[in-house]
Amino acid sequence: MTKLLLSLHVLAAVIAVGPVTVAAGMFPPAARRAAPAEADGPVATAVTTVTLLHRICRVYARAGIAVPVLGLATALAMGVLDDGWLVTSIGLTAAAAGILLAFVLPRQDEIVERLGGGRPVDRQDTVRLAMFTGVFNLLWATVTVLMIVRPGSTTGT
Repeated sequence: MTKLLLSLHVLAAVIAVGPVTVAAGMFPPAARRAAPAEADGPVATAVTTVTLLHRICRVYARAGIAVPVLGLATALAMGVLDDGWLVTSIGLTAAAAGILLAFVLPRQDEIVERLGGGRPVDRQDTVRLAMFTGVFNLLWATVTVLMIVRPGSTTGT
């Protein structure tokens, strides 16, 4: 059962968190390119791209809830709920989720709304968004490393 839970946990992380990290990272530069100067052509395509990237972030963020749920089930099955590396990973995961929900997605919402209304996007807004996205991605990278290298691992590495 542990192997099944671990497999599902890893698959959920790859399938749900991976697209969010990539799409969120692509969003700020795509938003900068989407200056609403024209109603068609490259600008319209850029606005469509920004909207699609935002939709990917929203949808896969919801699916990402499965990652910590399956992770906790796996940790329970492995008997490692009180290990320091896991507690740290849980905290970092909560921080990443908080940043995504409180800072990344709402700022993406604002930018998509502005672009959809033909209003300009302030470069500082995209820079701040890129910063929050970078922190989100760094937290997930740290969690991934902890999951692989975990101190006291039973894999012998």
